[in-house]
Amino acid sequence: MIQSINHVTYSVSDIKTSITFYKDILKANILVESDKTAYFTVGDLWLALNEEKDIPRNEIQYSYTHTAFSIEESEFDEWYQWLKDNNVNILEGRNRDIRDKQSIYFTDPDGHKLELHTGTLQDRLNYYKEEKPHMKFYEQDDEDEGDNVSK
Repeated sequence: MIQSINHVTYSVSDIKTSITFYKDILKANILVESDKTAYFTVGDLWLALNEEKDIPRNEIQYSYTHTAFSIEESEFDEWYQWLKDNNVNILEGRNRDIRDKQSIYFTDPDGHKLELHTGTLQDRLNYYKEEKPHMKFYEQDDEDEGDNVSK
């Protein structure tokens, strides 16, 4: 049985630039670095960077694929201003209902989409149950079987 995410790795074009971004802008705790690799912790998440200079990177801007980090609702404005003050590329977010909480979408130096989000999975599920009757929800039991549809 899969227990959780073990780590997230991003391919980066310049390890030094990316180390600065994750350490100084996202305030990640750096654990080790070399001329091609760096490891951080962000909360309980192990985040790895690996430098790969000669790969295409343009297509990433068209994808909704992203990593979201949790922040407190009370810190939302402070984080937004911090990113803005540090000239981070802040993306236009999607329109959202207040029950879906708040998010800031932005990119790292290589265009990986990141999000700071004030909501939880339960917030999202509760909102969707109220507003999206076309969706099929599954009940989770203690065994985490996950194949029972809610009624």
